[in-house]
Amino acid sequence: MENLTCAAVIVAAGNSSRMKNLGNKQFISVCGVPVLIRTVNAFAAARQIDGIIVVVHRDHVSEVLELIKKYNCQKISAVVCGGKTRQESVLKGLAQLEGSGFAAIHDGARPFIAPEKIDEAVLFAKEHGSAVLGVPLKDTVKVVDETEHIISTPDRASLRMIQTPQIFKTELLKRAYQKADSDKFCGTDDCSLVERLGETVHYIYGDYNNIKITTPEDIPVAEAICKGEKRTMKVGFGYDVHALKKGRRLILGGVEIPHTEGLDGHSDADVLIHALMDALLGAASLGDIGKLFPDSDGSFKDIDSRILLRRVVKILKKNGYNVNNIDITVAAQAPKLAPYIEEMRKNLSEDLDVPLSSVSVKATTTEHLGFEGRKEGISAYAICSIL
Repeated sequence: MENLTCAAVIVAAGNSSRMKNLGNKQFISVCGVPVLIRTVNAFAAARQIDGIIVVVHRDHVSEVLELIKKYNCQKISAVVCGGKTRQESVLKGLAQLEGSGFAAIHDGARPFIAPEKIDEAVLFAKEHGSAVLGVPLKDTVKVVDETEHIISTPDRASLRMIQTPQIFKTELLKRAYQKADSDKFCGTDDCSLVERLGETVHYIYGDYNNIKITTPEDIPVAEAICKGEKRTMKVGFGYDVHALKKGRRLILGGVEIPHTEGLDGHSDADVLIHALMDALLGAASLGDIGKLFPDSDGSFKDIDSRILLRRVVKILKKNGYNVNNIDITVAAQAPKLAPYIEEMRKNLSEDLDVPLSSVSVKATTTEHLGFEGRKEGISAYAICSIL
């Protein structure tokens, strides 16, 4: 088997006319992430894909470039303007490719293609010359005439619902598209154009979750698929400490607690929330609060840490993560924190957008040991899981 490269051409240049007033389907958020970004990231995660060409409507080029930067999408080779039809758009994408490798053509509105399935299909294509994904029909199919009368019932055992990606040698695809263009033939997929050349096309089993988002009815289905994905749980740990100081308010978990001293810091010094933010950022490998909210920035002077926590949650969601649960322990010799625990939990539940049952806050003393025991400061330990 030749060690040939494979590039993906992701086609997302349509006007989404069937989405009615929901706007362009490529930018609709599914579980917090735009459809197109989910699609691009699937191909970026596939080991057999060496580069990605994204074909978009000319009015959306700058928006797509911003999303690619925002979500730190990898393997992007180019973002190009599409044509009036899908066929024209694919041809423009293919024009970006050179060499004797393979091209995997995929619909931008199919965000649930698994990277493992992409790799499987590319390897199959490299061995057999082509790979077109599809799944057997579950429903009986009827053929009707112009009066909507049923005239025949094909044997569904031989029928397949064809999906993308559809993978062929780049040279063959270019030839098929150029032939269709010169003949003014319009096919419904890439496979049909290759068939016209008399070439053998090989089918490979796809995935029923690899749906194409086309109409508003597809959105709740997409959300259900997304929520049912087998996602890897990530765990983060955070620790923070602040010294106690006269003349400062004591804020913990967003609750002001009566005390003779407060915690010293650039912000409101809410050590509980600071430890939590570091745990969340650590779980997602997104740095820490010192990087995001440096004490050299005057805009964070005396800021409410709950505001910063909500920003961290927004950052997590932009990167495709949701908080699953948190557990925090505050170490303080004084004051007694038990009367304020429930209010802290409610604040965190609201800011994290999770049920109260997913938030645990505990307080302990150090039996007069260490700086906490000497009432010089307060520390907090936080652990979290995200999905």
